[in-house]
Amino acid sequence: MNSGRKIKLHGFNNLTKALSFNIYDVCFATNEEQRSRYIRYIDEAYNAERLTAILTDVSSIIGANILNVARQDYDPQGASVTILIAEEPVEPGSTISSAAPGPLPESLVGHLDKSHITVHTYPESHPHDGICTFRADIDVATCGIISPLKALNYLIHSFESDIVTVDYRVRGFTRDVRGRKHYIDHKIASIQDYFSSDTKQAYDMIDVNVYQENLFHTKMRLKDFDLDNYLFGIRAEELDRRERGKIERRLRKEMQELFYARNL
Repeated sequence: MNSGRKIKLHGFNNLTKALSFNIYDVCFATNEEQRSRYIRYIDEAYNAERLTAILTDVSSIIGANILNVARQDYDPQGASVTILIAEEPVEPGSTISSAAPGPLPESLVGHLDKSHITVHTYPESHPHDGICTFRADIDVATCGIISPLKALNYLIHSFESDIVTVDYRVRGFTRDVRGRKHYIDHKIASIQDYFSSDTKQAYDMIDVNVYQENLFHTKMRLKDFDLDNYLFGIRAEELDRRERGKIERRLRKEMQELFYARNL
């Protein structure tokens, strides 16, 4: 499809665009009390109210109207939010539009008629190795001209993200006024094309794309490793050299396993 040519559609843009994230934050807590404190901290930092605020911003960024919000904090931990959204009013005879990189945070589920945004959180820790992980699963699904890709950078910056896996898929088709079917409404070679420059600099990324199916997959791993950023309730200087090395190996192994989605 020629990206420079506007294509007039017959009726509504029926393409479904779905953006899915798995975002992981990893830390190490030396004892059970610190692990419990970490879970409480995550539960407070990413409670249903905060998540609702993040998803409300996402709705604004992609140009959608909120129809309904459902949210829940869980016992003992975790939260879920679902927002039902609708595309903003579009004049008849609208044209296919291209997606563009979205804003960063500083530049800035209920019932839907077309689209939705959801988030579910999963804080957890293990008593044997001290590793604590926080996972947030986020889905942004839209129909019509609004694009979930515009929310990429905002979502990456809204969470403490050590490992991120991103999936983007375009399903279905829409017809132009001549009756020709179009299976995608913008050019895309990689999800990486829509990341801001600071995100690209901060993460190592690899792609697994299936172009003929309009299916795109990107894995991201934070480049910088400062042990103090991964310790909860203690600083690296308080540990002896052997203990620091042991903890760093555990953390790096955990991040590698999350990145490759398999035990190493």
